[in-house]
This record gives sequence, structure tokens and C-alpha cells, in this order.
Amino acid sequence: MVSFEMNDLKKIGLGLTGFGILFSFLGIIFFFDKGLLAMGNILFLSGVMLTIGLKSTMQFFTKRKNYKGTISFGFGFFLVLIGWPVFGMILESYGFIILFSGFWPTLAVFLQKIPVLGWLFQQPFVTSFFERYRGKRVPV
Repeated sequence: MVSFEMNDLKKIGLGLTGFGILFSFLGIIFFFDKGLLAMGNILFLSGVMLTIGLKSTMQFFTKRKNYKGTISFGFGFFLVLIGWPVFGMILESYGFIILFSGFWPTLAVFLQKIPVLGWLFQQPFVTSFFERYRGKRVPV
């Protein structure tokens, strides 16, 4: 079993990732403010790099099955930087979904085990939706 050691770099990385998500959310709320969206993207990517390491980040983004997501996320990031935030966020969202689609089954299991809100995600109509997308490696 692999243990997840929480050192200072990983703590900083998780904080940067959280702030990146917050700034991106605020950028969308404030009518696609390109400054907030660009800061959110930079903070998110730097947080991911600090959390899982530079080598693992490069391996993740350069996997053959992740090329489509990496290219669309990168081009969307570029569009946000040059001043087209709506089209950039559409491309980034598509790339994000493609890149992190392998984590959705794990997220579904996590949501079902939350003590207070877990009962909502354990309802039959929600469970049937999760069952369609659950991977084989995720325990029930």
C-alpha cells in the first residue's frame, strides 16, 4: 500500500490548486474576467505541479491518451491569455473533462460516502447514473 506523505510542498500545492479553482470560479462569476481566469489557470497548474511533482505532471499531460485534453486545455489557456475568455474557458472545460475523466468514478464513490450528503448520492436515480460511469478498479 502506498502512503501519501503530506510534506510542505504538497500542502502549498493543494493550497495553490484550491486558490486556482477559486480564482477561476470568480473569473466566471465576474463575466469572464480574463485577469482572474488567467491567474486561476496559473495557480491551478502550479498547484498540481507542486502536489504531484514535476515529473508526474509532465507524464500525466504527455500520455498518449491525454493528448486531446492537453492540447485543448493548453489552447484554451492561450485563448484566455490573449483576451478571448469565453472561447478559452469552453476549450479548457472540454480539456479538463477529457484529462480528468479517469477520476470521475473515484469522485462518485467519494460523494456517496460523505456522511451528511451521501444519502443523496445513494438514491437509486443517482446511483444508476454513477453505475454507468464507474470504472472496474474502483471498489463499491
